Amino acid sequence: MKYRINIIDDEKNLNDLVRTYLEKEGYIVYSFYTYEEALLHKDDDVHLWIVDIMLDKNSGFDLLNEIKSCKPDMPIVFMSARDQEFDRIIGLEKGSDEYITKPFNIKEVILRIHNVLKRVYKDDPALINIDGYAIDEEKRKVLLNNEEIELTTKEYELLLYFIKNKGIAISREQVLSKVWDENYFGSDRVVDDTLRRLRKKMPDLNIKTIYGFGYRLD
Repeated sequence: MKYRINIIDDEKNLNDLVRTYLEKEGYIVYSFYTYEEALLHKDDDVHLWIVDIMLDKNSGFDLLNEIKSCKPDMPIVFMSARDQEFDRIIGLEKGSDEYITKPFNIKEVILRIHNVLKRVYKDDPALINIDGYAIDEEKRKVLLNNEEIELTTKEYELLLYFIKNKGIAISREQVLSKVWDENYFGSDRVVDDTLRRLRKKMPDLNIKTIYGFGYRLD
C-alpha cells in the first residue's frame, strides 16, 4: 500500500521538486504553499508531513503543534535553510522525526523520508480509510466495522482506481483502459454495471456520477 505525504513549503519550485521525486518513488503526495492552507489539512489522514520551518505566516514549529494536537503520533520531517543546532534541538523537543538542511541532495531526502516511514510503520502503513471503510491493499480486503465486504476482482480494482484518483473526474473510457484493458472490446456498460454492484455493497462510498462524462470519488 502506498504511503501518503503532505508537504508545506512556501518555496513553490522546491516544494514541487520534492513532490515530483517522491511521486516517482511511488508515494502519494499533496503540496501546500502557505501556512493557512496547510493548517486546513492538519488532520489529514496521511502517513507523514514534511514541514519547512520558515513559512509565510507563523512557523513550522507552530504547524507541528497544530498537527500534533490532532495526530499526536504523526511523523514530522523538518526542512530549513538554517543549519543551526538550536533549531534542531527545538524540532526534536517538539517531536520531529528528522531535520533536513537546505540546500540538500534530493536522493538523500528521499532516503531519509523512506527511513522515517520504515521506522515508524515498520513497512506496514495504516489501512486506507475512506467513508467509514478500511481498505487493506496488500491483503486486497475491504472492511466495515472489522467485517469483510466480499468484492469481485473488478469491483475491488474499480474501488482502488477511484481511491487513487480521489477528487478527480474520471471518464468511462479512462476506467475501461485502466481497470479492464486497453484492448477490451465489450460495452462500456460494464463500468456502470460494476459500479452499481460496488455501490450496493458499499452504500456509504461517496462516488458521484457526472452525467455525460463519468464519475468522481469525493
